[in-house]
Amino acid sequence: MNLFGKQKGKKYHTRDIEINTYEYDDARIAVEGSLTDHRSQEYYLATGERRQPGILHQMIIHLLVNKTSLVIEDLHVAMPAVPREDCLETMKSLDPIKGQRITHGFTARVKGLVGKGRGCNHLVELLTVMGASAIQGYVAYRLQEPARFKPDLLDMVADTCWTWRAEGHLVKDIEARIKAERKGETT
Repeated sequence: MNLFGKQKGKKYHTRDIEINTYEYDDARIAVEGSLTDHRSQEYYLATGERRQPGILHQMIIHLLVNKTSLVIEDLHVAMPAVPREDCLETMKSLDPIKGQRITHGFTARVKGLVGKGRGCNHLVELLTVMGASAIQGYVAYRLQEPARFKPDLLDMVADTCWTWRAEGHLVKDIEARIKAERKGETT
C-alpha cells in the first residue's frame, strides 16, 4: 500500500488501544482499556540497553462507572509490560480520578489532575481515550431497547463530532422531537 505516494518502508512501532464496556451490576458498568506498544525492530533504550522486537508497554485500566451519574466509582491499573521497573511506581497515579464524572471536559480534568509528569503519560493517554469510549458504551447500554433519545443522552453526545454538532440537522431533529413529546405530556 502507498503512503504519501511511496511504498511503506520498515515498520518500527505499533500502538494498539482497545476499550470494552461491560455490564457489571444493576448500578454500574465496567470499562476496560488496554494500551500495547509493539516495537518491530531491534532497538535501544535511552540507557543504552539493547532490546529485541516485542512489547515495550502493556497497560490495562479497569473503571467501575455509575450508570446514573457516570461517576468513576473505582479504578484499577495493571502494567504487565513496562520498559523499566520504576514505571510500576505510577500504578497509583490515577487514584485522583476516582470520583470524577465522565462528561464534557473529562480529558482536560484528567490531564490537569494526573498529567505533566505526575504519573505515566501512557496511562493518561489511555484513560483520556477511555472517557470517550465509556460514553459510547453507556449510550449502547441505554439504547438496547427501542427507547427514544432522552435529553441527558443528547447532552452527552452533542458537539462530539460533525454529525452531532449542536446546530446540525440530527441534533435539531431530536430536540424538536423531545420538545413535541414534552408538549404532548403536558396536554
